[in-house]
Amino acid sequence: MSTLKAVRGTRDLLPPETELWNHVEATARRVFGHYNFGEIRTPLFEDTSLFARGVGEETDIVSKEMYTWEDRARAQSEKAQSLTLRPENTAGVVRAYIEHKLGDTGLLQKLFYIGPQFRRERPQKGRYRQFWQIGAEVIGPISAGSESPLRDAEVLEMLATFLNELGIEGWTLEINSVGSATDRPRYIAALREALAPVKHLMCEDNQRRAETNPLRVLDSKDPNDQELINNLPKIADYLDEESKAHFEQVLAALDACGVPYRVNPRLVRGLDYYTRTTFEFTHGGLGAQNALLGGGRYDGLSENIGGPKAPGIGFAMGEDRLILTLQAERQQTATLADYYIAPLSIAQNPAALELARELRRKGLRIEIGDGSFRLKKSFELANKLAKKIILLGEDEASTGILTVKDFATAEQTKVARAEIV
Repeated sequence: MSTLKAVRGTRDLLPPETELWNHVEATARRVFGHYNFGEIRTPLFEDTSLFARGVGEETDIVSKEMYTWEDRARAQSEKAQSLTLRPENTAGVVRAYIEHKLGDTGLLQKLFYIGPQFRRERPQKGRYRQFWQIGAEVIGPISAGSESPLRDAEVLEMLATFLNELGIEGWTLEINSVGSATDRPRYIAALREALAPVKHLMCEDNQRRAETNPLRVLDSKDPNDQELINNLPKIADYLDEESKAHFEQVLAALDACGVPYRVNPRLVRGLDYYTRTTFEFTHGGLGAQNALLGGGRYDGLSENIGGPKAPGIGFAMGEDRLILTLQAERQQTATLADYYIAPLSIAQNPAALELARELRRKGLRIEIGDGSFRLKKSFELANKLAKKIILLGEDEASTGILTVKDFATAEQTKVARAEIV
C-alpha cells in the first residue's frame, strides 16, 4: 500500500515555523487595530458567479485557476448550484458588505481578514494551491469619504508600518494609477492598437491576453516580451484631470508622512475591478517573483455584483511569501519551555501534573516528563525542551522545596515552590 502524502501544491505547517506564522498574524491584528480595522470572516466557498462578475471572466484566476464544482441538489425542489473555493477575498468581503447592508450605517467600513485561498496554478517557491492571505478593505458610501485619496495613503502608510513592525527591511512600494472607469476604455483601445502589429511576437499567454484583457500584458513577467511591453503606451498619458489630481493627492500624503515609493507606469494589477490607485510592495529576497503584497482601489466593484455605489480600496498579502522573507532575515529556532518538570518516580506523576497546572496558570510555559524515565533521560529531554528542570521527588513534594537546575548557567539550587514564578 502506497504512503499517502499531502496533495501537490499544499503542505503541512509544523512547529517551530507555526510560531512565526502566529507572530505575523498577531502583529497584523495589533497594527490593524491601531487603525480601527475590525476582523471579518467570510465562507471558504462562494457562488461561482461572484468571482466571474467581480474578478472578471477573462482573468487568469477565473478562466484557468479556480476550483469549481456543481453542488448537486438534494431534493427535486432544489436547483444545483455552481460553487467555487475562494481564489481571493475582496469579492467575498464586498458581497458581505452588500448582503448585510453595511452601507446603510453611513459609516466607512474598515475590515481585515486572515485565511486560506485556493488557486489551481503551478506550485513554486512561496506559491501554493492552498495559500494564506492577510488582507484588508476600506469601503463605504461616498458621503463617508470612501473616494478620498487620504484613504489610499492611510492604507499604504499602515502597510509600511506593518512591514517595519515585523522587521522586514529593504521593501519597495511601487505605485501607479490605472484611471477611472472612463479612462480605462480609452487606454485599452490604445493598447489594442499598439499590440496588433506585435502580439504575434509574444508568448502564447500574452497573445491571448492581447485579445481578451490587454491590461494583463503589462503585468507579464515573460523576459522575452519585456522590450515590446516597454514600448507600449503609458496609462499616465490617458488619465483625465480628476484621476491625475486624485493620484497627486495620494503621493502628496505619502510624502507628508515619509513613506518612500516609486511610481511604476506599468503596474496595473491583474484583476478587472481595479480603478485609480494600484500598488505593490516588493522585496529583493524573493527572486523574480518578488511581490510581497498588492492591492488597489475598486470603485465600481459593488455595483458589478449588484450592490449600491460603494468606492473602496484594499490589499492582500501572501502570508506564505511573507514568512519566506522573514525566515531569510532571521534564524528560526524552537521556543523553549520555561521549566521541564521531572517526577522522580511514577508515584510523583500526579504531583507533577498538579505543579504543572499551577505554574501554567501563572503564565509559564511548562513541559512535563514521566516518573518512569531514568534521571539521565529526564535531563537529556529537559535540555532539549526547556530552559530549566525541576526535580520532583518525595522530599520535594512533602517539603515544598524544589530542586531546580538552570541549563544556561549549570547552577542547581533549592527553591520554595511559591517562589518558582
